[in-house]
Amino acid sequence: MDSLKAGWFSELNDLWPGMCLSLQVDKVLHKEKSKYQDIMVLQTKNHGKALILDGIIQCTETDEFSYQEMISFLPLCSHPAPKKVLIVGGGDGGVAREVAKHPAVEEITQVEIDEGVLRVSREHLPFMGCGLDHPKLTLYVEDGFKFMADHREQFDVIITDSSDPVGPAVSLFQKSYFSLMQQALRPGGIVCSQAGTVWASLDHVCQTFNHCHQVFPRTAYAITSVPTYPTGQIGFVLGSLNQETNFKEPLRIFSEEELDQMGLRYYSAEVHRAAFSLPRFAQQALSLR
Repeated sequence: MDSLKAGWFSELNDLWPGMCLSLQVDKVLHKEKSKYQDIMVLQTKNHGKALILDGIIQCTETDEFSYQEMISFLPLCSHPAPKKVLIVGGGDGGVAREVAKHPAVEEITQVEIDEGVLRVSREHLPFMGCGLDHPKLTLYVEDGFKFMADHREQFDVIITDSSDPVGPAVSLFQKSYFSLMQQALRPGGIVCSQAGTVWASLDHVCQTFNHCHQVFPRTAYAITSVPTYPTGQIGFVLGSLNQETNFKEPLRIFSEEELDQMGLRYYSAEVHRAAFSLPRFAQQALSLR
């Protein structure tokens, strides 16, 4: 089936069988095939600009902040001193934009394999692409696996902002990847990875969580609401090298004034705690009690 037809883009993929989200499109702003994936930017009728990779919605202008804030601040606020942060993927710049806001973060290293995503985001998605040029950030265009293998025990927090497990992102959901992250962390380090939705891909969520659990002594799964993602929800797997980490209780709690100053529209300490409150079927599938 054609995913772009009669003025609508439809997100058709076997990762969520029998369902799809459709966005009404005013204009195709950009379309190309990079070395790694198909890249498309749409001007939608009601959701601003949208970035599509290999036929899957990565973000829309109206709701991207909920994902970017949560994948960033859940791990950052669970670490006592997140000074050095590594972002793997995140070529649209949204995660870098959010990580740079945290006052404890001193250095951000980002590794993105696809130069095409970086270029397109800077040109067509400046509300996120601005993060790629923040003074705290050092950006590398290369493979995240190789980069981490060459950088042992260097980071306090590693955030993996990947697309879904198709194309170049497949390897980022394997146990070998979590092992590499563990080796790249400083003592007490924390990781956070995009991990799908329990409503449409529970087996994938459990598999990713188990890979993390086999490597890290403390693990958790959190959720956030993103209306233009499959089922309107997406989750994150978190792991810590510190046995005492309690992901459900943030170590850094910002005042309302601080949240306003940082421009946070979704994340707060209350939302942080709520993100780990899962429905019973998800708890049971992940063997969480």
